Amino acid sequence: MTSAQPEEASGTASGEALTLPSFVAGSGALDRLVDTARDYAKASTAENTNRAYAADWKHFTRWCRMKGWYDQGGADPLPPSPEMIALYLADLAAGSSASSSQSAFGPQSASRPLSVSTIERRLSGLAWNYAQRGITLDRRERHIASVLAGIRRKHARPPVQKEAILPEDILAMVATLPPDLRGLRDRAMLLLGYAGGLRRSEIVSLDCGKDDTPDSGGWIGILEKGALLTLNAKTGWREVEIGRGSSEQSCPVHALAQWLHFAKIDFGPVFVSTSRDGKRALDRRLSDKHVARLIKRTVRAAGLRSDLPEKERLALFSGHSLRAGLASSAEVDERYVQKQLGHASAEMTRRYQRRRDRFRVNLTKAAGL
Repeated sequence: MTSAQPEEASGTASGEALTLPSFVAGSGALDRLVDTARDYAKASTAENTNRAYAADWKHFTRWCRMKGWYDQGGADPLPPSPEMIALYLADLAAGSSASSSQSAFGPQSASRPLSVSTIERRLSGLAWNYAQRGITLDRRERHIASVLAGIRRKHARPPVQKEAILPEDILAMVATLPPDLRGLRDRAMLLLGYAGGLRRSEIVSLDCGKDDTPDSGGWIGILEKGALLTLNAKTGWREVEIGRGSSEQSCPVHALAQWLHFAKIDFGPVFVSTSRDGKRALDRRLSDKHVARLIKRTVRAAGLRSDLPEKERLALFSGHSLRAGLASSAEVDERYVQKQLGHASAEMTRRYQRRRDRFRVNLTKAAGL
């Protein structure tokens, strides 16, 4: 690949990896099979992950062009150079000032330093993109590993956790929703997401029945004792049981049934957009961004954390606040919460618990002190 090519290759890795060998004669059947295999390869990772990895590759190839030292065309990202990738990571960590007109790499544009977690994600994106091209990027290579270790040591901070939405919070949030069709939908989304400990993408990917749509991420079944969700989630297929609440006002199953009844939905996506007047359900599935906006909007309307400036308090809440709320509020054995959230380990579940009893086991006294 020449220095003028890198950005054109972004987003095409899976297709390149599945191109027929030159000695194989093409045919309509083989071409269709290649397209099918390419679709399966694309489906091996979540759509959000695919978009993020494509953006990572585009950013890196542009950086190679802008900051390459070989010639005016810039450095070539193929094959991978550990030294160049180490410099890329260092640049991400240091950022650049708008006042800096020149650097060792040439003209600089302003950019803020990235967090350690974002830098590690970028590196994972590069490794994935190289793997799609049949190239192995060794993250343990000394240039990459030593620079990354230094970045972690100098810039690492404890993870910033989103605020958990507690039972009284979620009730206050749904109470702010209007009594129209759109309000019924948003009420069902919030209560279902909270009681199920669902991710944003899991909420909006639900269909009424199995195999209703090609982009389905699962389906629902409303039973006498509650709702059973079958999800094709981040960690694989799992079932989520959502029992009925103690009252109709707080029951996620009742809210879901009301939405489906008045929206006249019995096939296809469960959560769809509505007409501008909020009186008619449309066919278009909502995106996961709607959940994020809904949470922030109802947090503001309910006045949660009003002791803080609005910008700060809204930044405390996100889609993860629903999962953290369930993990922090459910007074049951930890393993049931772990199963509901779909976590592979209890340690991951504990990261979501904001108000657990951290000193339930006192090793100081147990040691005789």
